[in-house]
Amino acid sequence: MHDYSSHKVIEKTKKRSSKTLLFGFIALTIAVFPIYAVFSNSFKKTENKNVDLGKNILPIGNKVSKEQLLDSIQKITDKSGGTYSFYTYDYNSKEGFGINEKMTITAASVNKIAILASLYFLAEKKEVDLEKIIILQSEDIQDYGSGSIRYDPTGTPYSLKTLARLMMEKSDNTASYILGNVTIGLDKIQSLIDGWGLTQTNMVENKTSAYDMSILMGKIYKGEIVRKALTDEMLTFMDKSDFDDRIPKGLPEKTLYYHKTGDDVGKIHDVAIIQLPKRIYYLGVFSTDITNEETAKNNIADISKMVYEYENRL
Repeated sequence: MHDYSSHKVIEKTKKRSSKTLLFGFIALTIAVFPIYAVFSNSFKKTENKNVDLGKNILPIGNKVSKEQLLDSIQKITDKSGGTYSFYTYDYNSKEGFGINEKMTITAASVNKIAILASLYFLAEKKEVDLEKIIILQSEDIQDYGSGSIRYDPTGTPYSLKTLARLMMEKSDNTASYILGNVTIGLDKIQSLIDGWGLTQTNMVENKTSAYDMSILMGKIYKGEIVRKALTDEMLTFMDKSDFDDRIPKGLPEKTLYYHKTGDDVGKIHDVAIIQLPKRIYYLGVFSTDITNEETAKNNIADISKMVYEYENRL
């Protein structure tokens, strides 16, 4: 004999269990949905987040246009005060563009590039011997800014080549004075750079522009100043520096570059040739009327990274 009452109890229990599960599922959905919504929005924000360059607004993974790049750079420089001059030139596409790129600014140590190029040009012409020994005189010492030669005793010997290396790697002001003012002469250097097409660079007044430096750096890199052996030597002096806190800071590790910085009161500069596996480009950033040097250096690093992203897009 079947106990139908027990079946009813079982059925009621099943119904209660089903209802409990249903209500439980609904309650869980209600509880989880806000959390899902928060994480969902978070994921969306992560997917659309900007490149971590401090103040720039270039999106990851997008092919940024020249106009977007310039707009982003302008926003960085507008917020930090001072005046910036920027120029980049792509040697593959032969396209160059910038902001205030032909504005003449006190060059500071950037003018040492012109001294280096002139010295090696004259060495190529056998008018200068890079192995010639110079004996340090008291009147040669420039007791300001960067460099260690000023601390050496008078009578210390240096070859012209060693002075050239110290001038670029250490930005030594005594070395640049001996080479530029004593060995070659500023008038001779001016005549050479005028012939190379630089129209905004004045060695006596120590003025130049981001655009002019693109011409000179390009000529050095492409071997248009001297033969390959001497070109490589000049570039070697520019791939190692005590001042890699600007353009190099914005580049990925192991990126090949050649650069020279410049510092003066209220002025922070850096110019470079950057060599990627498939592209080579110039970048020059000058700044003037700067009130915070570290901010200016970080701005140049940010601009460097943005231009790298733009150049590396293809």
